[in-house]
Amino acid sequence: MSEPLPAGEIERVAVVGAGTMGHGIAQVIAGAGLQVTLVDVSDQALEAALERVRRSLGRMVKAGRISEEQAEGARARIVPSTDLESAAGDAQHVVETVIEDLEAKQQVLGRLDALCASEVIFASNTSQFSISRLAAATSRPDRVIGSHWFNPPPMMDLIEVVRGVATSQQTLEVTLGLAERYGRQTVVCKKDTQGFITSRLISTLALEAMRILEEGIADVEDINRACVLAFNHAMGPLDTIDFSGLDTTLKVAEAMTSHYGERFMAPQNLRTLVAAGHLGAKSGRGFRDYEKA
Repeated sequence: MSEPLPAGEIERVAVVGAGTMGHGIAQVIAGAGLQVTLVDVSDQALEAALERVRRSLGRMVKAGRISEEQAEGARARIVPSTDLESAAGDAQHVVETVIEDLEAKQQVLGRLDALCASEVIFASNTSQFSISRLAAATSRPDRVIGSHWFNPPPMMDLIEVVRGVATSQQTLEVTLGLAERYGRQTVVCKKDTQGFITSRLISTLALEAMRILEEGIADVEDINRACVLAFNHAMGPLDTIDFSGLDTTLKVAEAMTSHYGERFMAPQNLRTLVAAGHLGAKSGRGFRDYEKA
């Protein structure tokens, strides 16, 4: 088996999954000067993803964060594709960012394992799933690592890097080096535990915020304002999970309840919103109504 390329020599990255996180991750990587193949199952999904990238880059130009030339360069370096085989065969590094479903991720990683060169590292963008279990779907568990980005990726500076049981030191070093090239800071979760560092922390705060709302102690606005002004958070916990997706939040809560017990049990208001299809900003309504915003 060939050695993984050093982070500084990687120029072609496949981002597999163009949904809530994938298009933003592709934008960041392309903005750092790397070539990105953005893969999804349908042309429609890819068109929607590229439009979101264009709007995001436009906002960054308007805010003076990047030039129009930089925005055009980033757009040009993202190539959409529905051909996983071709994208995987050409990739020097892969970021897997499909739906937050264990079986779906395992299936995609298994397919990538058969298609990619043996030296390619797979970085899974998951907020909760065991990297060791994901790695077991491949023949290269030493080259599978967690790379947990935050929403929206172009605005968030952190990548949480998670080692699986078999993840090699070399894989960790390459992943940290790539994050530096992307202009992102990192924290390393040394043990492959449910929820890692950040999901355990934000879930604790967000679930308690939901209970405060459900008990009628305060409204959404004041709960969020309390965390922003008292704790200097950039965004309140209910707004945070609205943007992350309430369906994802519920899945995370249920998975962590199975590991840690009732302290992570989801309150009824979260279950009701998800059952009604109110999944947060992406559906137009969550704890806030975004269609009226």
